[in-house]
Amino acid sequence: MLLETLLNRVPGVQMAVHTADTEVRAIQADSRRVEAGDCFVAVRGVSADGHQFIGQALERGAVAVVAEYWPEGLERPPLLAFVTVQNAAEALGHLASAFYGYPSHSMRVVGVTGTNGKTTTTTLMHQLFTALGRKAGLVGTVENRIGQQVMPSALTTPDAVSLHALLRQMADAGCTEVFMEASSHAIHQRRIAGVHFAGAVFTNLTHDHLDYHGTFANYRNAKKQLFDDLPPSAFALTNADDRNGAFMLQNTHARRYTYALKTPADFKARVLDNALTGLHLEIDGVQLHTRLVGAFNAYNLTAAYAVASLLGIEKETVLTALSNLTGAEGRFEILRDNSQPPRIGIVDYAHTPDALQNVLETIRQLRRHPARIFTVVGCGGNRDRAKRPLMAQIAARMSDHAILTSDNPRTEDPRAILQDMEAGLTSDDLNHTLTIENREQAIKTACLMAKPGDIILVAGKGHEKYQEINGVKHAFDDKLVLQQYLTGQSSGHAAGKSASSDSKEQKRAVGEDADSNYTKEK
Repeated sequence: MLLETLLNRVPGVQMAVHTADTEVRAIQADSRRVEAGDCFVAVRGVSADGHQFIGQALERGAVAVVAEYWPEGLERPPLLAFVTVQNAAEALGHLASAFYGYPSHSMRVVGVTGTNGKTTTTTLMHQLFTALGRKAGLVGTVENRIGQQVMPSALTTPDAVSLHALLRQMADAGCTEVFMEASSHAIHQRRIAGVHFAGAVFTNLTHDHLDYHGTFANYRNAKKQLFDDLPPSAFALTNADDRNGAFMLQNTHARRYTYALKTPADFKARVLDNALTGLHLEIDGVQLHTRLVGAFNAYNLTAAYAVASLLGIEKETVLTALSNLTGAEGRFEILRDNSQPPRIGIVDYAHTPDALQNVLETIRQLRRHPARIFTVVGCGGNRDRAKRPLMAQIAARMSDHAILTSDNPRTEDPRAILQDMEAGLTSDDLNHTLTIENREQAIKTACLMAKPGDIILVAGKGHEKYQEINGVKHAFDDKLVLQQYLTGQSSGHAAGKSASSDSKEQKRAVGEDADSNYTKEK
């Protein structure tokens, strides 16, 4: 494809030379993947600058370079196609969109952002539209889907080139709608640049990712950027019960709508009954039962209903389909043993203070005395340290027994992470709190301590099938480990070393890409 054609809709082009007759084989932002005939886009990454790798890209056969500047001291080939832009990350998205034939323009793409609820909300919407007989795409933390075809997911939101390539696959497969998680990292790093959104959803905003964004204001502004960039033809849907919902809508050009459980909104829901068997809801005046549990899922279901309505699906059709939805893997998944009453195990991805509090509030509302609550929780390494004492406080004060353990320590000392968590506990908290560094032993201990009727929450990892220690991913599945010690049954490799866990591709997926340095959101 001609570079000149690809540049047609790229914003911020300042200079372009030798582009008219330059044929481009592929768009690359990683110099190690460049092959003869490619266009290399030099993106400033989190800890590395792609401009430093222009020379390597040229050695590998790049015929064109798009960059914000030409590196001092590097000789520029006289006939090289060279384009300077204001923001290379932004340009990359638009170039990728053009290269793959603007796939998002032929489907209705809905982005979902917020601290909690992104995965469940997008999963519910994908299930809902599938149940309605439509072919839908899903882009998210747990998995990507093209209709019912499941594809692995490394980042909550892929890099720009991978994202537009995936959207092309979805369009070619006949998808009419795509539901995509939009993390704050992806929005800030402009990984979603070039995507034409039919709508966007804001779920909520709480303390998270301050290790990356620096301040809560920066984190909030990153989320808001999704709505600021929406075209007038799109809709902007926000949670009116969250104080940041109105903020998200301040500068959007899109049509504005709200959903809520507590305050007046365009789409209103009410929880009539909340039990471990499911929710009884009233949405826009119509009652329905659903297998999902907890007020937080009432919000997720209401958002899914609102999106379907805004995309033109009839109210009664949507509400009928909602009652059969099951939610996302690792989000309040419930296990039971054979005792009477049964011990109940719950696996949830809750890895922020607000998410953990929401899950524990739900469990406290649902338990039947004298049932006790055991919470097994840790915090990830190389991530926001400020939330560690808060997570420990919530676990200790909202549970009968808390067990602090490792999550994904990554390259940090697990004991140092646990000390950060313990720093938030009083002597009274410590009286019913254990610290067990080994995650499997922590889950086993909770199961051994629990009596019939008690509830065990294993929080923080949810759907993840690994534990990352010293840069190596070891096979570990909270659900399988909990099932093994709760019921005595094992249905897979719950914990242990993964022979391929330290491969180049897997390392790259957790943020070791030298050129672009995309970071894992959790």
